[in-house]
Amino acid sequence: MRCLLSLSGLAALAAMAAAALFSAGVYASADGLALPAGFSNQPGSRDYTRLLQTVQRPSKPAPEASGQRTATGPLGTHTGDDSCRWANDRECDEPGIGTGACEAGTDFSDCWRIITGLEDDSCQWANDGECDEPGIGTGACTQGTDRTDCGEMTGLRFRNDSCEFAFNGVCEEPGIGTGRCAERTDRADCFGRERPLTINDHFFGHDDRILMDTGVFPWSVIGRIRFESGGQCTASLVAPNVLATAAHCVSDEGRIRPAGRFETGDGLPGGPRSARVVDVLLDPLWDDAQFSAGDDLDGTDWALLRIDTPLGDELGYLHPSGLAEASRDRAEDVTLRQAGYSWDTGDNLSGNESCRVLEAMNDNTMSHDCDTTRGDSGSPFMIEEDGRWRVVAVDSNFRRNPDGPMIYIAARADRFAPLVEDFAQGRIGQGGLRPRGPGKPEALKPPKNR
Repeated sequence: MRCLLSLSGLAALAAMAAAALFSAGVYASADGLALPAGFSNQPGSRDYTRLLQTVQRPSKPAPEASGQRTATGPLGTHTGDDSCRWANDRECDEPGIGTGACEAGTDFSDCWRIITGLEDDSCQWANDGECDEPGIGTGACTQGTDRTDCGEMTGLRFRNDSCEFAFNGVCEEPGIGTGRCAERTDRADCFGRERPLTINDHFFGHDDRILMDTGVFPWSVIGRIRFESGGQCTASLVAPNVLATAAHCVSDEGRIRPAGRFETGDGLPGGPRSARVVDVLLDPLWDDAQFSAGDDLDGTDWALLRIDTPLGDELGYLHPSGLAEASRDRAEDVTLRQAGYSWDTGDNLSGNESCRVLEAMNDNTMSHDCDTTRGDSGSPFMIEEDGRWRVVAVDSNFRRNPDGPMIYIAARADRFAPLVEDFAQGRIGQGGLRPRGPGKPEALKPPKNR
């Protein structure tokens, strides 16, 4: 569940390869097909994830030149062209029916089927048992061309829970509710909490998230890091001047780029608090390429970030603990809390009040059943015992599961908890935010004379 998306100029290639993965369940390379840089000929468990990122990239292709076209269907007639810069990216971007990134009538190819009601199964990946439309599926098909596989999920298109009144049990959208929310921003309350399990949205049939009060501890010490290199992830205070997040959030194509600004939610008296990232500590074994290609380094997907203002002196902080240390019970019996800045809840902190550890693995990972999605990377998994809040893991990614739904993985705190104090004091760390090249994590261990 990587929150920083890779860019690629090979859209058609990515679509072909991604679809081969999704339909066959493995990564397949056609004879003579040149793979993008960094991809393996071997069936790595997350090769398909990286290919998906090239399909659903945020930097969209330039439109193809075309004149006015018209289509007529059960819902009426639509006339337009592909003059919008976001045209021909498989996602409808016209207002009212799509994302709204384009003016009406300027994203014809991506929108005409859903506007006129002529949705069909014309995509080459249709009828393979998996929804391939953007937003609600893999993104390998154009909107409206995988009707059978997407089924009732099409009702969730372009809807989210970004309204501040979301998850309160009352439909607040105009026309169908109270009107306190903007259109399409109160999805759970107006259209139900049933959710498909997709490549981006990790729901287990039902969205159990709620919005958290960021003026109240522990939710007040969970915030967002906006990176100078682009993108954002969730992070939490684990010492007065230290944040915990995911390593893949600060790792970009083999380079470590942690520079950015951390900001809490706006529920605190006087507004949000913020601080600048000034240092980073990664696992000595962290390697971005190896992490992306397989499951071997999932347990190293954590990062500690030192900030220039000790916000924890005012707000408090969470206590990083190994999973066994944090509870005397079996890991599978532990009740978890989790919260992050999900892509679909806007500026609101959303999370789970009661989810579970499914399995604690020997590679410093654990699987869980918390409802998470893009933007939650780096978010804390917490246990509360006798008023003390402990971080036992940070949200990482997912693994393919041949026997059922994907397995959602968090990197446990066992590896970084013993390092927080020394990092907070400046005894270990990179010593600054100079960019580092691939293969040079330079993460340090505690001093031997400790």
